Amino acid sequence: MAHSSPQPAEVPVLRILHERPDECAHRTLTRGQALAVLFILALLIALIAWRPLASLIVLNALAIIFYVVHSLYKFYLVYVSLERPVLFDATEDELRDLDEATLPTYTLLIPLYREAAVLHRLVQGVRNLDYPVEKLDVMLLLEEDDTETIAAAEAMDLPPHIRPVVVPDSEPKTKPKACNYGLFTCETDLLVIYDAEDRPEPDQLKKAAIAFRRAPDDVVCIQAKLNYYNQRQNLLTRWFTAEYSVWFDLFLPGLTASGAPVPLGGTSNHFRVDVLKELGGWDPFNVTEDCDLGVRLHKHGWRTAMLDSTTWEEANGAFFSWFRQRSRWVKGYLQTWLVHTRRPLRIISELGLAGWFSFQMTIGGSLVCFLINPIYWAMTIYWLFTHAGFISVLFPPAIYLLGSFCLFGANFVFVYMAVAGCMHRGYYDLVKYSLLTPVYWLMMSIGAYKAFAQIIVRPHYWEKTDHGIFEFEDAGFDDGDSA
Repeated sequence: MAHSSPQPAEVPVLRILHERPDECAHRTLTRGQALAVLFILALLIALIAWRPLASLIVLNALAIIFYVVHSLYKFYLVYVSLERPVLFDATEDELRDLDEATLPTYTLLIPLYREAAVLHRLVQGVRNLDYPVEKLDVMLLLEEDDTETIAAAEAMDLPPHIRPVVVPDSEPKTKPKACNYGLFTCETDLLVIYDAEDRPEPDQLKKAAIAFRRAPDDVVCIQAKLNYYNQRQNLLTRWFTAEYSVWFDLFLPGLTASGAPVPLGGTSNHFRVDVLKELGGWDPFNVTEDCDLGVRLHKHGWRTAMLDSTTWEEANGAFFSWFRQRSRWVKGYLQTWLVHTRRPLRIISELGLAGWFSFQMTIGGSLVCFLINPIYWAMTIYWLFTHAGFISVLFPPAIYLLGSFCLFGANFVFVYMAVAGCMHRGYYDLVKYSLLTPVYWLMMSIGAYKAFAQIIVRPHYWEKTDHGIFEFEDAGFDDGDSA
């Protein structure tokens, strides 16, 4: 029977709030930002009241120019990732000849909340990892009020390197706060986060350790790829798989190859522990703490690299659960953008001009697209059925040409990238579903509008993702297999 580890009296889970408040989302929208938003809104209303047609044409032109730049940049990232990929890997011979005595010590942080049903499967997946157990410290981070999961963990016959760690109940009740508890109580060289449903490839820790040996000193995070083992559960998981295949196999490698800030994935990011502690760990008030941490690493002169290893996860195949997850992600992106643009000139100097542009396209640009996509789709559909004159006048010849490029060229680019992601992964049977991704984009926009509303009333509320909906064995794996 396992027993929860004794807890230290003081753990600085809110360290970033006290030491780096300007990088913390405890107060998401500052007074200066609120005043700036109100000023811009008032200015827009005044301009539209004064010269309505001219103002709307200019706004339309700016939005379309943004679309063109955003689309071209995303296409550029895919091109870079395919033409000059920068991925760390290790051959079978290197792994076989590796002297395990020289491997660094490793902490695995696995935050759990209401996950009693998947605990047995999780522990078996950890046991499958090919790494010396005497160099592993696996922390099952359990929330103090989650008595069911704590009881399930304590009832299991866990090996010495896997231990339940109870995180004291406090606000905010978020995954990054739990991860900070594990970070500031660990004493290893390296650290990685996995979620409850994750199935990393068995040699991932060894590959990451080799990658850190080879990487320059300024590389402090190595991100493994994420993908799904239930790709074909339903239409939603097929779309989700196409999205992840583009993001982790094409976009993120493109960002690392171009030296841009990398919005990290939620799991399978491997860190040098000393630097992560120095930065204050994760922001416990940011609900996409991974994205925020990737930006903060870059701001402070550190870099992220990609690892050619996959962690298999469970795609959220239930619509309302997916919707809650998506709105949390968008809300966290909005928190990240607001926090790091509090001082607009400073962020340019910290990221560099190219890094700042990438940050605006990958974080801010995604938010803008989520919001204005439905507006342009509605305008297009309405004009097709009515040929309304007031829509036509918003598109003088030059703007009409750019708008046509966005309608046909940019949408084609994004659909093409979804297809390319599936092809790159070898998911050839999912290609036809990628052609329907505009419907998926609409769903994401609906989630985004919810996120923008929630950022005002519940900025730090963590909408938990449901795990264990899909039976892992249905993917062709059993408890003795790795994904």
